Amino acid sequence: MKTQNDVTIIGAGIMGATMGIMMKKLMPESKITIYEKLNKVAAESSDSWNNAGTGHSAFCELNYTPQQKDGSINIDKALTIASSFEISRQFWAYLKEENVLTEPFIKTVPHMSFVWGEDNINFLRKRHEAMTKYALFEAMKYSEDFDEVATWVPMMMKGRDRNERMGVTRMQAGTDVNFDVITKGMIAFLEKADGVEVYLNYQVKNLYKQKDGSWNIKVKDRNTGKVKITNTKFVFIGAGGGSLPLLQKSGIKEGKGYGGFPVSGKFMKCMNPDVIKDHRAKVYGKAAEGSPPMSMPHLDERRINGEGSLLFGPYAGMSMKFLKTGSGLDLTKSLRFNNIRPMLAVAKNEFGLIKYLVGQVMQSKTDRFKFLKLYFPEAKEEDWELYTAGQRVQIMKKDKEKGGVLKLGTEIINSADGTLAALLGASPGASTAVTTMFEVLEKCFADEMASGNWKEKIAEMIPSYGKSLIDDAELCRKTRKATAKVLELEE
Repeated sequence: MKTQNDVTIIGAGIMGATMGIMMKKLMPESKITIYEKLNKVAAESSDSWNNAGTGHSAFCELNYTPQQKDGSINIDKALTIASSFEISRQFWAYLKEENVLTEPFIKTVPHMSFVWGEDNINFLRKRHEAMTKYALFEAMKYSEDFDEVATWVPMMMKGRDRNERMGVTRMQAGTDVNFDVITKGMIAFLEKADGVEVYLNYQVKNLYKQKDGSWNIKVKDRNTGKVKITNTKFVFIGAGGGSLPLLQKSGIKEGKGYGGFPVSGKFMKCMNPDVIKDHRAKVYGKAAEGSPPMSMPHLDERRINGEGSLLFGPYAGMSMKFLKTGSGLDLTKSLRFNNIRPMLAVAKNEFGLIKYLVGQVMQSKTDRFKFLKLYFPEAKEEDWELYTAGQRVQIMKKDKEKGGVLKLGTEIINSADGTLAALLGASPGASTAVTTMFEVLEKCFADEMASGNWKEKIAEMIPSYGKSLIDDAELCRKTRKATAKVLELEE
């Protein structure tokens, strides 16, 4: 007889763990199963060394604030991402107070944008003017003064020409986040919870929709090779780069026409304590024209497992894999009649991206190091090593006008009956995981989300839920102050 679950979650990264916690808090009596293909949790994109650890709050990421043809700056996406990150902070503060998260996982690291050239300086100045009208960004400072910037990032200013024109913004409230620790803390809590089973080294091979609306899940135990069939009322596919193949296997019509474009990221890493002691910031520049959204250059302070480091990158790479631990055949296997045309259209329309990626792959170590020296003039090559970070899969989907488009960020695809949801895409990903999971619940559990019982529980987890942190300045200030206190962050 098949085992029946209320909820089956595929993937034990930050997304799957967040969904698991929410489901258990909202439906305490539910039976939840989590399957993870690898033999440990948070081993792909959620792993500390596979991401930059930036608490993406749009303080410094310039691609979230595009300049319009009339010269104005569109900050809509920045406002949405910033408010979403505040919701994540509330949820993490709640989990800390509930002793779900017991290990340190977040620290204050100022977020800065750093640009050169008159056009870029004018852009950043106008961006600062537009953003500081909102409480989310009102504390952002702007400077073109060499000496003031040198007090913010002394390491970056040593050896730099004092006459070099620059524009810089700084948000003291920026953060460095260890999503690895958050994920492991949530999964550890779930493993001890009644009605929850977490299976590591188990690979979901297929999904079959049943007449009663439930799903049969075919799972292989990679330890023994044995295969079993389980049944579930609801499936959440949060397997990072592994989500697209599983979405395709589900056969839901809403998933047709989607393709994936894999991009790997490489970073330069410095562990020399004499170097890293002088840099306390995450400093983002402008992405090269035609580059993917994950390729904004940035020089970051990191602290992983108590050890300090600096990261610079990312340098884009090309790979056929959808996961770092995936297969070189992943891209080929994802091709379908319904997504070939959109993918070919993207290849035609985004030729600049392909050219950029080829150029990145062909770069020598010397070329990569020259790029680093634009940010850190006195960097020494012997202090830095190149390593491969996580694998990301950018979404490609059908478009009536262009045939196919490359989509930025994350996207939720769910079946019409709400019994299955899948998450595709990349940055800002983990930073907005909480908001994304609420979007899944609103799509797939609409009646429950409207009930008084769920509303009451959600208000416990997210005090500002249902209110606007964008429009309500006082609520934004109050919320940020409250979470900073619980998370022991500087304001």
